[in-house]
Order: sequence, then structure tokens, then C-alpha cells
Amino acid sequence: MTEMDKRLRAETFRTRLQGQMEASGVNRSELARACGVDRSTIAQLLSGVDARLPNAHLAAECAGALGVSADFLLGLSDRPERPGDVLAAAVTVTEAARSSADEQLLEWHREAAGYKIRHVAATLPDVLKTEEVLSWEYQSSLGKTPQQAIGATQDRYQWLGEQLSDYEIAVSLGEMRAFAAGAGYYDGLDPGVRRRQLDNMAEVLDRLYPAVRLFLYDARRVFSAPVTVFGPLLGVVYVGRFYLAFRSRDRVRALSQHFDGLIREAEVDARHAPDWVARLAGSVPVEADADVAADPAWRPA
Repeated sequence: MTEMDKRLRAETFRTRLQGQMEASGVNRSELARACGVDRSTIAQLLSGVDARLPNAHLAAECAGALGVSADFLLGLSDRPERPGDVLAAAVTVTEAARSSADEQLLEWHREAAGYKIRHVAATLPDVLKTEEVLSWEYQSSLGKTPQQAIGATQDRYQWLGEQLSDYEIAVSLGEMRAFAAGAGYYDGLDPGVRRRQLDNMAEVLDRLYPAVRLFLYDARRVFSAPVTVFGPLLGVVYVGRFYLAFRSRDRVRALSQHFDGLIREAEVDARHAPDWVARLAGSVPVEADADVAADPAWRPA
């Protein structure tokens, strides 16, 4: 390190040390006690008389006492956070409630108002579910009650109507067909409820397009875990009992690019989704046409 480099580094250290002391409300005596040195040692670091740099131990002690990284004080980084704090802020693990009435989920939606929200649902998207489906789905939930889930979903549906944010939603074709057939997860759900759900979904998608756009992809070709990207602010992956929430720009960008891939590979584009869902609704036999069984090989175009 040249004499000039040393002088600039010492000036950076002095300026940042002084700034962090002021921000933390720590005086020279308090910092000296926290670092286990004499007050005169801190005074020398702050004097600016010579190009004095602390040794590694003292730099680390000063940084620890002020809650920043030694690299920041020394001018080696422009981020004051310590590495562990950066990681904790970039990735958080939040307990997930069973229903759409999850307060954390609602808070993330409020935070992202005005930004595009991109969502891959675990089942049918809660925001597009009817009260009948929500009541059936959450009647055995260990979390919120069906009434709470319905109330929260109605709030989010109102946001859709007010177009506070654009919504892009991706659902697999297999999930939609399983719902129509009452298969798997939806086993036992009344055909009339399924028919009304799909009819309502088609109507909402048609009425709110392009503010709300549904893309249907083939899970045999591309796969996605449940994930939501809240604009440039946050990316959240749902893993059952927990959300993994990412705030670093690189992670949010990666999740957004993943969603881009689902859209590129979508078998049904958002413009055609309302008609596709309406035709799928027509395949669900209800009382009036229960004796006319749907062709099991039928697939909407």
C-alpha cells in the first residue's frame, strides 16, 4: 500500500468511524470501554493528524461495538451491515398460515401495491376462489377459519378490481383438470361447486383482463414450486409450514426470470385463458346433465 493509499484509507476509516459513532450516539469514552482500549487511542483514530490505521483487532472491536462490518469502516465495502446481518436481511423464514388470511401474506400484498405481482399457486389461486370452495377447503384447516379466509380473499379481490397492482398468475393445466374432475386434492368436492367455481373464474378473468392475467402451463414440460414475486421488492417461495422470503435483488430477479420462463412455455396464453376455463367448466357434469358423462379424454383447446 502506497503512502497515498494509506492516507486515503485512514481518512475513510476516520470519517466512517465518526459517522457511525454519531449515528449510534456513542462517545469516545464509551467506544474506548467497549473496545478495551484507552480513550486516547480512540482520540488518535479520530484526530486526522496522521495516517493512522488501527490494527485488525481494534478495527474489528470498533466495528462490533458500532454494529457494522470492519470492511465498511476500512472502506473495503460500501455496505455497513455485517455479513451475517446481510444474509439475515436477504433471506427470512416466516411461518405460513394455512389460509389466505395469513397476515404476513396480506402485508406483503399491501407493501407491493402499485407493482406487478406474479404468482404461481399451490392449488387454484385463492384470490380467484369462490366462497364455496374456500369454505370446503379450509373447513378442516388447523389455521384460520373459512370465514377469515373468505374475508381476506374478498379484500384481495377488491384490490384486483381497483387495479392497485397488475397480477400475473400461473397454474398448471393438470391442476385445472384435476379440479374439474374432482380428482386428487379436490376429491369429494361437489360437482356443482366445481362448475360454479370455474364459471366464476372465467368471468372474472375476462372482466379484469389485462390487469389480471392467467397463464396455463404443462407441468410435464416445466415445473414450479408455489412462488410469488412482489414487484422488485420481494420473492417468496411457499414450502408448506414456512415461507422463504428473499429481498436481495439478485434472488428476486432470478425468481422473476423463472416466472418469465413459465409464461414463455405456457400452453394457454392470458388472452385465451377465460375461454379455456369456460370450456373446462362445461365439462363438469351437474344435476342437469349428470347422465351425460364427460369424455375422459376431452381437453380444452
